[in-house]
Amino acid sequence: MKRKRTVKRLKIGKFERLLYVFTFLLLLVTPFVVVASQASLSKINIEVERIKKEIAAQERTNQGLEMKINELASLDKIQVIAQEKGLSYNNSNIKLIQR
Repeated sequence: MKRKRTVKRLKIGKFERLLYVFTFLLLLVTPFVVVASQASLSKINIEVERIKKEIAAQERTNQGLEMKINELASLDKIQVIAQEKGLSYNNSNIKLIQR
């Protein structure tokens, strides 16, 4: 007499099946999320560097303009322009205003 071997199959419950599906999807999606986040980070870093360059250029412009203001506001320059316009320099009428 031959005996039949009975193979017991493990039944997978709904919760276990859900865990397997979730794990599979997580393993499938994770690389795409990592690549997308790295690309986004690189784009933001490039934008930050561009803005830093713009700020540096604006600061250089501001320094140049401040030097020009100080040059034009110097006493010697004021006296030269006053003489060109036919004005006289009276020291008692000058009031200094500090910034």
